[in-house]
Amino acid sequence: MLKQRVITALALLAVLLPALFYPDPAPFAAVALLLVAAAAWEWARLNQLPGAAALATAALCVALCAGAWAAGWLGQRLTPLWALAAVLWVAAVTLLLRRGPQGWSTLPLAWRWAGGVLALWLTWLAVAQARVLGINVLLSVLTLVWAADIAAYFAGRAFGLRFTRTRLAPSISPGKSWEGAWGGWLGVLALGALWAIFEPRWQPSHLSLYGQLAQSGWWLMLVALTLLTAMSVAGDLVESLVKRSAGVKDSSGLLPGHGGVLDRIDALLPTLPMALLFVHLFS
Repeated sequence: MLKQRVITALALLAVLLPALFYPDPAPFAAVALLLVAAAAWEWARLNQLPGAAALATAALCVALCAGAWAAGWLGQRLTPLWALAAVLWVAAVTLLLRRGPQGWSTLPLAWRWAGGVLALWLTWLAVAQARVLGINVLLSVLTLVWAADIAAYFAGRAFGLRFTRTRLAPSISPGKSWEGAWGGWLGVLALGALWAIFEPRWQPSHLSLYGQLAQSGWWLMLVALTLLTAMSVAGDLVESLVKRSAGVKDSSGLLPGHGGVLDRIDALLPTLPMALLFVHLFS
């Protein structure tokens, strides 16, 4: 399993890194589009739409993303769209986590399917626009999610259930603890503070998310990073909820040793649109 994980990770990096650092944002947007198409295929299958319907879902997602690309949306300030996306995600997370895995299957299939397609389209639009704004902007958002996940893992292993004695979401992801969530939050705050402090030394063409928030005020940065960390955790929990309702461990086997594409990007789905909202509001 470890060998598979390493080989898959190296193969992904061999594709993603050259596309990420290429001077033109187009190659990275294209690679991200392929990943989102795969995630849309997985989403359809998780909601009992296999075969042709799953492929059609992937094709529709590609068409929506390509349409936004052709319309020049990657270079536009889409602040109202990101604000709407953030509000919808907060409402959806609140509803879904309260209903639990049992409540997911009771929602109309059309709602579940459309909600996933919309979320994936917004994710692609956000990640592609972040790359257009600058590598520094995109990496600051990606590392926020990675820091939250890594810090939460180690904090959970070290301190899980020592203070709160309760799980974060026992019916959805029994392995997650409140201590892990708080550890992830502290990890994000530490990363954000260090990034904002040292960023002026390398003088990027565009300030990162951390740099823009710090310039607007450290208290604002604290609030924004708290919200983004919460959305990162929520994205992971929502996908776990859907998988538990479908009775599967992974969204697919597309990435040997890692599960599916959705398993790798779940925390980004609600985090990226909210991060782009903050980027546009405080740039």
